[in-house]
Amino acid sequence: MTEALAGPYCAMMLGDLGAEVTKVERPETGDQARGWGPPFLESESAYFLSVNRNKRSIELNIKDPDDLSVLYGLIEKADVFITNIPRMSSLARAKIDPETLKELNPKLIYAAISGYGHTGPKANRGGYDIIAQGEAGLMTLTGETDGGPMRFPTPMADITAGIYTTIGVLTALYARDNKENGSHVGQFLDVSLVDAQTTWLANLGGSFFATGDRPERLGNIHPTVTPYQPMQARDKMIIVGVGTERLWEKLCFALNLDNDIKQDPRFSSNAARNMHRSELIELLEAKLITKDAADWVEVFVENSIPAGPINYPEDTLTDEHIIARDMIVELEHPLLGIVRSIGNPIHLSENGPTYRRYPPRLGEHNEEIRQEIKDRV
Repeated sequence: MTEALAGPYCAMMLGDLGAEVTKVERPETGDQARGWGPPFLESESAYFLSVNRNKRSIELNIKDPDDLSVLYGLIEKADVFITNIPRMSSLARAKIDPETLKELNPKLIYAAISGYGHTGPKANRGGYDIIAQGEAGLMTLTGETDGGPMRFPTPMADITAGIYTTIGVLTALYARDNKENGSHVGQFLDVSLVDAQTTWLANLGGSFFATGDRPERLGNIHPTVTPYQPMQARDKMIIVGVGTERLWEKLCFALNLDNDIKQDPRFSSNAARNMHRSELIELLEAKLITKDAADWVEVFVENSIPAGPINYPEDTLTDEHIIARDMIVELEHPLLGIVRSIGNPIHLSENGPTYRRYPPRLGEHNEEIRQEIKDRV
């Protein structure tokens, strides 16, 4: 019972991994993301299509007692209930709060995704992805050094919260069903966009805890590793990542710089290279501009140096490696023909992701699901 992105993304991941997912939507309008566009394919928004495969859709007005009883019929047999209604008071008023549903189904895993979570002084505030990006301190660190706060171009707080909720759901299921010491009962899972986004501070948070200094906006520069950034080749920029001294030696060899840059005391260690980053990058780029980026990537790959191009999305989404890794999903839609979306990156040798259902039309499975509940009774 989620909309927008974080909850639908979590439910889609679980669906990819084999779950039977029923998407509960409000009548007539459905998930708010159905209206987020352009672009639209016929009546369907590309946004909605991107995160709602492997689901069935039923329209329910939970303020209506009959529809609420249908929802309860689903919950009584469900393993997991996911919602992104942000306020516990609203959940209680709608009679779908954790305690109410626990009485219906003691084994239920109740996953609540919200902007700020259900504890703490900011609990129950509403919030979207961009709010979480601002709250968590990442926007002040994103962008060029002389720029202002910059939003990450995709909803990273939503996606991260969806991933963490997936992990939490799977953990709770394991804790419930583990044969040796399983609890045999469900539990409440509380994931917030702000918490999820804050985890992206990771190493920068570690630096702050160590020094008390605010991390600087560095653009494409890594704060503690050099060279580890885009650099200019003849035709376009190339990314090179040199995270160890052995890789530094390999880079100097590949660029035929063993007798000058490699011997320069300013660049004798990673710490020294960080201190003299601008001088080093200038010298490296003087060499790199003698060949095209693709030629240098080939040289670096041959020498086991991590390097790659800076792609546009159309380059990535048509890349032969991405396609070979099954990262582009194609599903036949009854109105739209082939609908493509980004695949699930979890590659398992057994029981891996499967793509069984196209993103559903609003209320497409109303009668089917209602009949299944009647048949159980």
